[in-house]
Amino acid sequence: MQFLQETPQGIVIKIYVQPRSSRNRIIGLHGDALKITIQAPPVDDAANRMCVEFLAKCLNLPRSAIEIIGGHTSRMKRLLLRFAPGFDSTEQAETYKQTLLSLLDNSLSQVSLQNSKKTA
Repeated sequence: MQFLQETPQGIVIKIYVQPRSSRNRIIGLHGDALKITIQAPPVDDAANRMCVEFLAKCLNLPRSAIEIIGGHTSRMKRLLLRFAPGFDSTEQAETYKQTLLSLLDNSLSQVSLQNSKKTA
């Protein structure tokens, strides 16, 4: 999983953001990054804010637990999913990883289902 990296502060994920999409969703992988489509335009930090809100909702985290640490003006971004203080970081890391992989698996399943419907 090249898009995930564990650090002492939390999990760093690499994402590729496609703004101005019809809906917010995780598409799959884009190279070594998780591809996410966002409805907001890349103007006045709107896409960054929506990206954080969308991931917070998907991962059931508060928005304050997610921080963009690289790529503020780029489609390729690095986000830090902070560990909650006072909890076991190993357990939190595993939970974050499993949730992200589950979201990725669901998105890949939907894409393959859509592709099979198109060929039928």
